[in-house]
Amino acid sequence: MKIRNRLALYFTLITAVILLIALSTIFFTFDSFVKTDFYSRLMDRAKIAAQLYLEADEISADSLNHVQQRYVKQLTGEVTRFYDDRNAASFIKDRQQYWTSDVINMVRKRKQAEFTEGDRQTVGIYYNDNQGNFVILVSAPDIQGHKRISDLIEIMLVMFISVITGLFFIGRWFAKKALEPIDNVVEQMQLVRASNLHTRIAEGNGKDEISMLAQNFNRLLKHLDNAFEVQQTFVTNASHELKTPVTSIIGGIEVALNKARTNEEYQQILKSVLNDAEGLNETITSLMELAQVDMSYTQAATSPVAIDELIWEIADQWTNKLGKGAFVVSVRHLPDDPEKLLIPANKALLSIALNNIISNGYKFSDNRRVQCDLYADNNRISITITDSGIGIPPDEMEKIFESFYRGTNVKNYHGSGIGLYITSKIISLFNGVISVAPATGGGSAITINFVRQ
Repeated sequence: MKIRNRLALYFTLITAVILLIALSTIFFTFDSFVKTDFYSRLMDRAKIAAQLYLEADEISADSLNHVQQRYVKQLTGEVTRFYDDRNAASFIKDRQQYWTSDVINMVRKRKQAEFTEGDRQTVGIYYNDNQGNFVILVSAPDIQGHKRISDLIEIMLVMFISVITGLFFIGRWFAKKALEPIDNVVEQMQLVRASNLHTRIAEGNGKDEISMLAQNFNRLLKHLDNAFEVQQTFVTNASHELKTPVTSIIGGIEVALNKARTNEEYQQILKSVLNDAEGLNETITSLMELAQVDMSYTQAATSPVAIDELIWEIADQWTNKLGKGAFVVSVRHLPDDPEKLLIPANKALLSIALNNIISNGYKFSDNRRVQCDLYADNNRISITITDSGIGIPPDEMEKIFESFYRGTNVKNYHGSGIGLYITSKIISLFNGVISVAPATGGGSAITINFVRQ
């Protein structure tokens, strides 16, 4: 059963129960009122009969005439009886005792009684008169009242069925309108394929459960998209980067086996194979590092990281490795509030990103000094790492953040070309922006900016 039908059914059932309780209350109230009203009419008939038969000698002729006129207007099926102290019928002959002695004695004891006998209602009064003590019993079926009750039941039944049927369709319509955003989300979900995981579901401007569903589904799509990208990137890079050194190694071995050679020639070939093997090992290591960073990229746990403390820790590491003055930190401005230096990030990944930039600075400048400038205010944190190396050709600055890209002027330097690619992915993960520009006096200046939302 669809949710809209289930909601409409639940809504209808709840309403039906409430309506049934309300109608039952009305029915029993009306039924009680009808019975009470008829008992009152029977009591009036009993009192009129008492006046007519027992007090005729005590009232005027006009009053007696009025009483007689009222008594003549009997109820349909009315039965009236007078019983004396011996429980014998008086005034109105009763060939067969209409009421038993038990009933008569019960009325005599209670002085006044109201009870039901089948479809008839009966009232009894104990009347003390100068002619004697009598029990007067009047009984009649409330035909008009029963018809009213029957009509009321029919009206309630028709109204109940009509209202419940109408409420079901109205509830279904409301459920359909309420669930339309979910239908839209489902339609958009059905368009998502492995080939278009970059597609995102419209989240809307609301803060309801449907928007939360769309947001969480988009978050899942983002992780899946990145996982597929990791897999595709790894396969593409592996097939591209491993092919060349493997081909070179195979070629070198085939040359060595082609004919007998001198020891010097074998040594030269083995050195060439060793260089290719070292390059292959470096490529494999780079690919593993890339895969590890990409996996961390999808599930990195973040926590507040004090950027100034991290930079000082990195500075100590490079100073211990290369000596005093090799890495210089310059603080240009800091905010008064230390909380403004915190960014939500993963400290280990952020360290990898900064160390990749610093490592490249030393590599391409033959271990000359690298400088880090830190600027921070209430809205922005900026880190600029400057080296005095060979620099980057202007037409290649947009390409250095691509995987396995190496500049045309770094052929004499070992490397795989993934350091800055990894760095750019890590920085973007933590909502930062990385850029590169030529440094004054030669070299390169790479800047990382974190802007507070």
